[in-house]
Amino acid sequence: MIRVLLFAYIKERLGTEEVVLHEQQMTVRQLRERLQHEYDLQTASSLMIAINEEFATNDDIIHAGDVVALIPPVSGG
Repeated sequence: MIRVLLFAYIKERLGTEEVVLHEQQMTVRQLRERLQHEYDLQTASSLMIAINEEFATNDDIIHAGDVVALIPPVSGG
């Protein structure tokens, strides 16, 4: 099980604070693809992703028991 924490507009769009994925492992790239297809989240490629509070790259592996945070881009002045 992988916990995915949602923030800002992603949380509002999906209507929940977290999503639980019943996977043993997946790459960050696979997570992005899944978000795009299952949740129609076309902005998944622009999200920063952290695994257990450490920023991750697309090739990093997410394991069962990890906590993943989806961090949307921040803009402002």
